[in-house]
Amino acid sequence: EKITFTFEDTNETVDFFVLEQTKLNGDTYRADNESDDAECLILKETESGNEQDNLYDIVEDDNELTAVSKVFEELLEDVDITL
Repeated sequence: EKITFTFEDTNETVDFFVLEQTKLNGDTYRADNESDDAECLILKETESGNEQDNLYDIVEDDNELTAVSKVFEELLEDVDITL
């Protein structure tokens, strides 16, 4: 699945490919990458106040990132995630 992100500060758009999505402690997370390279972002869905658009923030908290990356490693069986 391909989704387009629009950055609020610049209105720049970037296409990302969804690798996996999961819920953890009631929050929705996505592992997305911009191309077929080995790097990806782990994003957390936040409240948008608009049912049509979702907002996502890059997970930066080390504890949260470690916990979510372990879940994605299990879901993406052939992928090792290095932080």
